[in-house]
Parts: sequence; C-alpha cells; structure tokens
Amino acid sequence: MAKGQKDELLGMIREGRDLRLGQQVRLAFMLSLPAILAQTSSMLMQYIDTGMVGRLGANPSASIGLIATSTWILGGFTAGACSGFSVQVAHLCGANDFKGARRVLREGLSSVLILSFLLAGIGIALSGPLPRWLGGGPEIIADASKYFLIYSAFIPVGAVGWAASAMLQASGNMKVPSVMFTGMCVLDVIFNYIFIFVCGMGVAGAALGTGLSELVTSAFAVWFVLAKSKELNIKGEKGSFKPRRLTLHNAWGITAPMWLQNIIMRGAYVMSTVIVAPLGAIAIAANAFAITAESFCYMPSYGIEEASTTLIGQSLGAGRKQIAKRFSRITVTMGAAIQTLLGVVMFIFAPELMGLLSVDPDVVALGAKVLRIEAFAETMYAISIVGYGCCVGAGDTLMPSVMNFCSMWLVRIGLAAILTPKMGLRGYWIAMCVELNLRGLLFLWRLHGDKWMKHNVIGKRKDELTLSEI
Repeated sequence: MAKGQKDELLGMIREGRDLRLGQQVRLAFMLSLPAILAQTSSMLMQYIDTGMVGRLGANPSASIGLIATSTWILGGFTAGACSGFSVQVAHLCGANDFKGARRVLREGLSSVLILSFLLAGIGIALSGPLPRWLGGGPEIIADASKYFLIYSAFIPVGAVGWAASAMLQASGNMKVPSVMFTGMCVLDVIFNYIFIFVCGMGVAGAALGTGLSELVTSAFAVWFVLAKSKELNIKGEKGSFKPRRLTLHNAWGITAPMWLQNIIMRGAYVMSTVIVAPLGAIAIAANAFAITAESFCYMPSYGIEEASTTLIGQSLGAGRKQIAKRFSRITVTMGAAIQTLLGVVMFIFAPELMGLLSVDPDVVALGAKVLRIEAFAETMYAISIVGYGCCVGAGDTLMPSVMNFCSMWLVRIGLAAILTPKMGLRGYWIAMCVELNLRGLLFLWRLHGDKWMKHNVIGKRKDELTLSEI
C-alpha cells in the first residue's frame, strides 16, 4: 500500500498536479524512512565492525583511524561521479523521460567503472608511503598500509554498486538500496569476524571482509537496476554503454564541483589527522572511535539527505520550483529535529557509546569528553547535511563547495591548529563544533533564496540534440 502511495505521489509531481503540504510531508517520510533505516543499520554494523578491531588493542585501531580520512577521499571521488549521473536520472524521471534516464544509467555505470579503476591504481600505489606521510608511528604503519592496499583493490567493486544504488534512489526506489546496504553491513560483520578472528588476519582481515561484502551487494545492485527496476530496467531495449559527450558534459557540471568539495573536505580531514597524530595512539584511537560513535546521531540525516536529493531532482525535472523549495524546508526540518534529539541522547550516554567500541579505559574516557562537546553542533550539522542534499538535487554544487572551503579550512583547521596543541584532542573537537554550527548557518542562508534552483541539469532536450550526440 505504501509503495502504491509513494508512486502515486511521485506521479503527481511528474504530471504537474498540486500536492498539499501533508502529501509532501508524507512523501518525504516515505522516501526518507528506508534510507534512514539503512543508514541506522549501517551505523549499528559499523559499531560492531569497529568494536571487533577495538578488541585487538589501541594500535590496530589507530592504524585504521590514521588512514580513514584517505579512504574517505577516494570514496568521495566515486560518490561525486555517481551523483553526476544519478542527478540527471532524477531530473529525467521527473520530466517523464524514462528512456533518457535508462540511457544515462548505462553510460553512468560504464563511466564510473572506468574512473574506479584509475582510483584503485592510485590507492594501491600510495598504500606504502601514505601512513608515513600522515605521521603514523612505527607501531601502526604496517597495518595501516595493508588496510589501505586491500581497500583500494576493491574500489571498482564498490563504485559500480554505489552507482547502481544512487540511480535507483534517483528513480524513487529507496527500499531496494536500503535493503542492499543493510545486507552489506550484515555480511561485513560476518566476513570480518571470520577474517579478523577465525583466520587471525587482524586489521587486514577487516579490509578483506569489507571488500567481499561490497562484492556481493554490488553484484545484486547492478543486476536489480538493469533487470528488475520498474523505471530503469533495460530488458529488451537496445542501447550502448558508451558514454555520449552530452551525458558526460552534464555529469561534469555536477561532478567537478563535488570533486572540488571532496578535495576541500577530505583534504581538511587529512590535515586534521596530521594535527591529531602527534597526540599519540590513545588520541588517534579516541578520535576515530568518537567519529564512529557520533554516526549514531548523523546517519539518519544522511538518509534524509538521499531522499531530499531525489525529491528536489524530480520536482525540478518536472519544472516544479515551489514544490522543490517546500521539499527542502520539510526535509531540512526533519533532519534537524531528529539529529537534535539524538544529540541529547549522545550527550547523556557518551561513555556507554564509547564503551561499545573500545575496552581501553583511557580511549573511552577521552572519547566521551569530545562526544559531549560535539553534541552542541548536531542541530546545525543536520541542516548542513540535508541542505547539501537539496543543493545536489538541484545541480547546485559549486557554491556549496565554496561555502565548505571557507568553513572547513578557515574555521575548523585554523582553530584546530591553535587549540589542539594547547588543549589536546578536546581542542580539535571544540574547533569542529564551532565550524559545524557555522556551516549549518551557511546552508540556511543558501536555501533561503532561489539561486540554488537555477541550474539546467539535463542540458538540451532530445529534439535539440545533434546526430553526434544521440
């Protein structure tokens, strides 16, 4: 019944029919709930996964924490490429051009696959020297290198599955990607237990377990989108997987600023690692575990972000700017309300959350202190997360990148460089708290006007294409 209601409400957007506020709230909730459940299950499994490594001691945990920000950089390039195509799919579905959406799907999968092999090669080449560059001590360098090498080798597997999932979500199907990510997390825990403890591989086993779970779920995602998706399956349809110039041009307009954003944001995270690394293994482990623990708060907002991108993309594809703006307000409010509540819970139960991830009392105590600092940033952090999803759905990716640059590098890194040497890890998290509150205010300002919706995502219409572009 819910699926039928969701399809009917999405159809009302595409057909230009009026939606009442209550109907928009219901649709936003229907699309957000599966994504929130997937993100929550991901968070729970990440707790278990991290807890497994945490049982090995502070040094193995620190080895993963040291290169975590570098894995985020490579993942960010993949995510940006996927969005370049999935946002086009959302706009084409909103315009009822499902044939065009399927064409972008085929071209997007092949493009992401090619890019992912390049990223994998870069990661493998850097796996040896990277931990030393990041300031890791001799006791954690070897494990960090092994983890990053195995992670990099599996990038093509995860990238194609990520692309398939993103385009399913763009078509309005949030349930299957949610089931897929939940299944991946379950497999991750099973494989990690086998390789970390049964096979005795330690940190390398954690990377291998994650890679194999991605392999299984990515294969399922690609099969489903190509063969079973109501809007995007290509059964019986002839078409090339070779990317066209127009599709790549449209994707680049979305992806290039997102890659810039990735360099800005992830580069700042790497710089943060460099700032924290001299504090020692306890601080590195506490920082990594606290980031994992905080996901208890912000993962639901990332689920709502995914829904907002789809809703905004389809609304603007249908030429419904006022509907899109109302969806931005609904989803931002939902994210802020949920994350504020979870922030209160995190503040109260910070020691218990850290205790799930580590048995080291010093790591738990320090992590709990910084989590309670971060609790005061959760409301604005949610606004920045969901607000960014709204902007991506509209194809507005350049200005958010500029905003994030100013916020991350001028505020967070600047303050962290001053406070961390004087206050230790708490100084870094105070800088982060201040920066996240500022970032939320910037996104509120961006979404207040209409400029973020004035982007032509899908380029020229079909009847305007030249023969070389078809």
